[in-house]
Amino acid sequence: MLFNKFLTSVLLAVMCASSGFAAPWPTSLKHATHRTREVRSGVTIETFHPPSTFETFGEGADHPLSARAEFSLKDSARAFAASHAGLDESQIEVRVDSIGEFASHAFLRQTQDGIPFANAVANVAFNKDNKVVSFGSSFVKNLSKIAPSQPTVSLEDAIASAEKTLNGKFNEHPATLEFLVRQDGSVSLTHVVQIQNDETGAWVEAFVDAHSGEVVSVTDFVTDASYRALPITEEILTQGFQTITDPQDTTASPLGWHNTGSGTTTGNNVVTFKGTTSATTVQSSATDNFIYVQDPAQSPTVSVNVNAARTNTFYIVNSVHDITYKYGFTEATFNFQQNNFGKGGVGNDRVTVSVQDSAGTNNADFATPPDGQSGRMRMFLWTFTSPQRDGALENDIVVHENTHGVTNRMTGGGSGRCLQTTESGGMGEGWSDAMADWTEKTSSAVPDYVLGQYVINDPAGIRSHPYSTSSAVNPLTYGSLSTLTEVHDIGEVWANILHNVYAALVGAHGFSTTARTDPSGTAGNVVHLHLFLDALLLQPCNPTFLNARDAWIQADQNRFGGANRCTLWNAFASRGLGVNAASHRNDFTVPTGC
Repeated sequence: MLFNKFLTSVLLAVMCASSGFAAPWPTSLKHATHRTREVRSGVTIETFHPPSTFETFGEGADHPLSARAEFSLKDSARAFAASHAGLDESQIEVRVDSIGEFASHAFLRQTQDGIPFANAVANVAFNKDNKVVSFGSSFVKNLSKIAPSQPTVSLEDAIASAEKTLNGKFNEHPATLEFLVRQDGSVSLTHVVQIQNDETGAWVEAFVDAHSGEVVSVTDFVTDASYRALPITEEILTQGFQTITDPQDTTASPLGWHNTGSGTTTGNNVVTFKGTTSATTVQSSATDNFIYVQDPAQSPTVSVNVNAARTNTFYIVNSVHDITYKYGFTEATFNFQQNNFGKGGVGNDRVTVSVQDSAGTNNADFATPPDGQSGRMRMFLWTFTSPQRDGALENDIVVHENTHGVTNRMTGGGSGRCLQTTESGGMGEGWSDAMADWTEKTSSAVPDYVLGQYVINDPAGIRSHPYSTSSAVNPLTYGSLSTLTEVHDIGEVWANILHNVYAALVGAHGFSTTARTDPSGTAGNVVHLHLFLDALLLQPCNPTFLNARDAWIQADQNRFGGANRCTLWNAFASRGLGVNAASHRNDFTVPTGC
């Protein structure tokens, strides 16, 4: 989501702080564990997530099963997590795993009586030598007041409670029974059901107490051939549409972009439509030519402009799919495809893009449910000009929204649950801006970057500052978080830090003009996108800025042998994320030797 509305409303489920994870909570420090969600007009829930710890181990550490002749990712992950967290292996299960070229990952969850915990999770990464390189955990020990494991509220009653509380309907996705750790250290047994409201676009995972029937928490899934389109290297349509021939990358999309819907904006990776998923754009001529000349003097809702919008989003979302696939967002790491070609993951979850969606204006959003359910992008019209302008024709907005799907899937192993706190949600906004920034670079120059200027007809864009290497242009630092409470404001800090990291890497290693299709080599922009995606899999559920920084440093060790360690540390430290940064207090020091 690009904008956020400030909400003042009553608290539905008050998370008391009497013991366990006790108050006082300095306001900004709650960013790492809490977030307030509006669940319907005038009603909010403050969600709680146990604090995540994150450790990295450089060249790798041994685990309890290191002496075994045969390496088992699942067995080794459980053994290490149990020994490191002080739990019995019987209390831990592997939810999903992923084997990569430079690191393999196991995503685990705590259990009790065979029932998983929703918010006590962990992830372990191993390098190619089968040594542990990182461990993230929100596992909880010494729990008291655990609810009985047999529900006394039926699933049917829980669904009715969720529908009433959240003003939506159960979407028939299979319900689960899971424990939920509360802020006071108690543990609730919950029915977990998905609730949607098609009119508002709301899509949440509701946790309904299986003994009281109260909605106690939510996961919000919504964050905020030839084609005539705006090339992905361009931001706004005034830079000029082009006819782009055969832009698909067949190593990422082996059967092309139209293998499930030749002749329309329907394919394996995405379907773009207006109104209903069958209302797609039809080719202007055979075969698979989509040449529609957008007319800015007319309303965006006239036929030619609707077709231009559907065509442009089809091109951009497919392009982002192919670029991120080359850098590691594949079937095995929980991407969005209808057909996964037997390469892992769940499939049947291409992105759906609704252009000129009638549910809103002056915004856009992306909903990321778990792997196996389609990501949903909604693009709205913007009312700042006459005629109105279409967000589907501003590439940075489309890339921003698409990237929410990438970060929400890769963090936490495809669960869609692991960017739910205020701080991690803020970084989600920052990653999305940073990806848009990356896609538009065409040379080694790193100019200031502005987002959203076309739709509001303002060269200053929709952020408080341009992203810049100059502190005079953009003064935001890690310490700014101590006074920020809204996710998009927090996201600006993270995006600006990543802008500076990008500039440092390109300054050190140069720029590859073929980086969008060739992920090999050590050019700065290539290194940047590799570390961007590699770090998502390493970092813990609901990471902090410090966790994410450490994940980038470890990702560099895994893939490049630590070649960029000092470049990264100097860039992070330049914006307050130095060695001793903590609790949203700046530190500008770097490790010895840097």
